[in-house]
Amino acid sequence: MSKGRLEGKVALVTGGASGIGEATARLFAANGAMVVIADIQDELGAQVAASIGNGRCIYRHCDVREEHQVADTVGSIVESHGKLDVLFSNAGIMEPPASILDMDIEQLDSAMAINVRGCAAMIKHAARAMVAAKIRGSIVCTASVAAGLGGVAPHSYTASKHAVLGLVRSASGELGKYGIRVNCVSPSGVATPLACRPVGVTPAEIEAACSAVSNLQGVVLKAAHVGEAVLFLASDESSFVSGHNLCVDGGLSAVNHAFSVFK
Repeated sequence: MSKGRLEGKVALVTGGASGIGEATARLFAANGAMVVIADIQDELGAQVAASIGNGRCIYRHCDVREEHQVADTVGSIVESHGKLDVLFSNAGIMEPPASILDMDIEQLDSAMAINVRGCAAMIKHAARAMVAAKIRGSIVCTASVAAGLGGVAPHSYTASKHAVLGLVRSASGELGKYGIRVNCVSPSGVATPLACRPVGVTPAEIEAACSAVSNLQGVVLKAAHVGEAVLFLASDESSFVSGHNLCVDGGLSAVNHAFSVFK
């Protein structure tokens, strides 16, 4: 891939201390962006920022459930760097799978608070900064294959990601008049801490399970694959793409093999 696709841009990556966020932060920095990682994993986030180095990345503590922290984070970026060009709203959680008959409503509230409310707060304050500075920015959110399908993730996570997709589409309709693009990426299973921790499995086990049901054989989805999709949506290469849900799922959401048509 060509370098410098985000040259001169300032980017904020939430949930950037690990997984898809970390992979994307590294790609952003490698392509010329000044990157701010926002997370609640302070030690890990600081380590990632330091490892990127070259003055290309800093870490800032931000709990997206707290709107004042979101506002302070965006404000500090504008104060320090003069602008915000790109937001990758990626912070999220996944609760352990459970039957709808036994759903813990507090877990549902938690998923909605981080995955949806946190995403909305980030879009709100990032867009305010972009509008104020007349920046034709790019906002990218992490949805999921579960944003369009049932039965592939826990109920609370599925509900929250459906909401993220709706939020992206709605926000794109308003922010387009300012030249701000709003899109999302929807990966299928990636062996990140988010996916492994709730079910107590190893990355290898996650990858094996996902490969077994994948429509696209011969490749295992990695965080970097998702990061490349985010990089495209963040860059000027996608300058007329908005309101789009870019599925990074190997065709999983497009093909139903239950009918055995292709066997």
